[in-house]
Amino acid sequence: MDKTELWHRYCRYLCSCPEIGLSLDISRMMFNDSFFSRIEPDMQQAFSAMHALESGTIANPDEQRMVGHYWLRNSALAPTSSITAEIQATISRILAFANDIHSGKIRASRGQTFDRQLVIGIGGSALGPQFVADALWSTEDRMKTYFLDNTDPDGMDRVFAELGNKLASTLAIVISKSGSTKETRNGMLEAQAAFRSAGLDFARQAVAVTGENSELDRLASAGGWIERFPMWDWIGGRTSVTSAVGLLPAALQGIDIAALLDGARVCDEITRRPDTMRNPAAVMALMWHQATGGRGQKDMVMLPYKDRLLLFSRYLQQLIMESIGKELDLEGKSVCQGLTVYGNKGSTDQHAYVQQLREGVSNFFVTFIEVLKDRCGSSMQVEDGITSGDFLFGFLQGTRTALYENDRESMTITVDRVDARTIGVLVALFERSVGLYASLININAYHQPGVEAGKKAAGVVISLQKEVVDLLKSRQQEMTAVEIAVELGKPGETEAIFAILRHLAANPDRGVKAATEGSVADWKFLLKA
Repeated sequence: MDKTELWHRYCRYLCSCPEIGLSLDISRMMFNDSFFSRIEPDMQQAFSAMHALESGTIANPDEQRMVGHYWLRNSALAPTSSITAEIQATISRILAFANDIHSGKIRASRGQTFDRQLVIGIGGSALGPQFVADALWSTEDRMKTYFLDNTDPDGMDRVFAELGNKLASTLAIVISKSGSTKETRNGMLEAQAAFRSAGLDFARQAVAVTGENSELDRLASAGGWIERFPMWDWIGGRTSVTSAVGLLPAALQGIDIAALLDGARVCDEITRRPDTMRNPAAVMALMWHQATGGRGQKDMVMLPYKDRLLLFSRYLQQLIMESIGKELDLEGKSVCQGLTVYGNKGSTDQHAYVQQLREGVSNFFVTFIEVLKDRCGSSMQVEDGITSGDFLFGFLQGTRTALYENDRESMTITVDRVDARTIGVLVALFERSVGLYASLININAYHQPGVEAGKKAAGVVISLQKEVVDLLKSRQQEMTAVEIAVELGKPGETEAIFAILRHLAANPDRGVKAATEGSVADWKFLLKA
């Protein structure tokens, strides 16, 4: 198409939503004019499925659970008055608690005012809060935020080293719905040890966000932790950022959570419209379907042209890939669905992988995010009449044009600015797009059997490690992985046993010594007394 034709296409298909300061441009996606009318019946079915979800139908049959993250920003939609009351009470409690922390009414164990928070969680209990914290950081934050979001000992050491003597004024927030997530449990235990080593009472500086009567809930109650906030079974981790999981750290940081919730609420209202072309979540879901053939045949590259949105692609990886990546459809047929997400930020990527995007394998489509407001305050000119923000805008437009010229598809989300309300809008937009797309391709977006399978497999490895160590203790002699496997009656686990032994031997405090002569099959291991 020439530029005039593209302009007319842009005008025809731009989904503009001034109520939320957002527009969605799909003019550079390669659909034909009959696409929307052809798929409209499927889209209407998806709207009906979304309505049933919001009405409280059982949307997660694996666990017989409702899915209610939309109620979090409009509690009046909840199917029961008790849920409505719980949501409202929790938000009030979060605001009151944050005020008590900021005012010094609640203090650390040595009497200091809290000025740091350490969020301990993984997956949805960390990715959402991390994204919000980084996107809305300012020099006026009430508390500086740190994260333990993995079970990597070195990573935890780095965080504790950065906190240093500020641990005495650090509030620990442990987040786990089940209360038994091993990575979070490990982070909590490491934090307890760090606080204890510094002569601090962890319980007097700890808060839990967890399910009622979970393992963590009982631990926090028995230990006299400062406070506990609920994580309901009708909220999944990847859609929990507008629950206490995301709102508590955000409020403590000093973020306007009322504005964040309002942005999500208004976006929900707009994306509830059954008028497809005026519904940006529906339009985006349909573009995912068109670009990937409804089969995940192409990846989605996220390119936000704003440093504050750097972590958005990481957050979306879980939201989209854990929701869409499913082996079975709703009828139990094998479909192996998915939508791969990756990205960094513009214009950094123009010096990284945009070269391949333009000239390499065409196995992707791009979602640009444009932010109109450059900064708070005025900008200096780096050239006559041109600012740094003008260059950022130019690089986005140039990359979009360069990709289109080489038949690479893209769409562009434009927002007015990055603030708490906009972050709420973006969260809600993608949550709703995921739900609608899942209905279009007939899969369950609200369970994660593959994740649970991985956790079970990890448990098997840990159990095997205990057996290996017990055997070495009892033998007190050098043994190969093959010999250990035979002794344990598990010859099929020889490779796993070797991997366990090599890992233990690399950490001197574990007491395993390795003699690494010859082939790996000949390596011998000894547990030192």
